Amino acid sequence: MDYLKVSSKSSPASVAGAIAGMVKDNVPVNIQCVGAGAVNQAIKAVAISRGFLIPTGYDISCAPTFSDIEIDGEARTAIRIAIYVHRLSPTSAASQEGNAAYA
Repeated sequence: MDYLKVSSKSSPASVAGAIAGMVKDNVPVNIQCVGAGAVNQAIKAVAISRGFLIPTGYDISCAPTFSDIEIDGEARTAIRIAIYVHRLSPTSAASQEGNAAYA
């Protein structure tokens, strides 16, 4: 499984664009982060991408999990975030769009 890797230096808007593009292309989205700063940027990206997607009739949710990985021969703990896509009905999309600023 491929992961969209997010670091503490990743731009949340750029990651959000990647998430939204993958969702629109029906590509599974899984994010991997190591460290608090990376998790922060990833969650901001998920929130921003919801704002991109809701007007197009999609909404997303996420589920985090821990994963033991190896980076440069060193064992690390990563947080992997699975993105779940929800198709909105036209009336639901309109009501969600108004709430997107509060998400």
